[in-house]
Amino acid sequence: MAFSFKSHEYKLNGNELILPVPITFSDSSGSPVLTHESDSALNYIKNYLNEKSYITTLRIEGHTNNNGDKFAQDLSSKKKALLVGRWLVKNGIDCNRLKCVGFGSTKPLQSNDTPEGKAANNRITIVNAALRKVPIGGMPIDGGGESAGDPCK
Repeated sequence: MAFSFKSHEYKLNGNELILPVPITFSDSSGSPVLTHESDSALNYIKNYLNEKSYITTLRIEGHTNNNGDKFAQDLSSKKKALLVGRWLVKNGIDCNRLKCVGFGSTKPLQSNDTPEGKAANNRITIVNAALRKVPIGGMPIDGGGESAGDPCK
């Protein structure tokens, strides 16, 4: 008897994995915490990596809007990227396949002049960084972002 396994359909924009829903955080304690609304996106990433073993490095990028000082922006973007990486590790992904980086407010999608623009700029993006241990397009694995820390710890 033969079984067929249909993998999920994943959408990419270049090397960026398009998530079904955004990854969101609550900051009520002064430190970001993943919300339960993020579970489907996090599981989507986990399944993607499980199905695509040839993706040897996935970059988790944290981005913020321009609220607050630059240090706070940078720290927030790195903390959020690292939280996502550590969630993936806790849920079975090899930590050596993940690179967590923060970009702060350096890569806005929209103007920070409106609440909608600020919300769009405060995000996590997931990017294929290396296939079969070869950086994609000769680009640095960190994509120019600042290291958020080691998801293995």
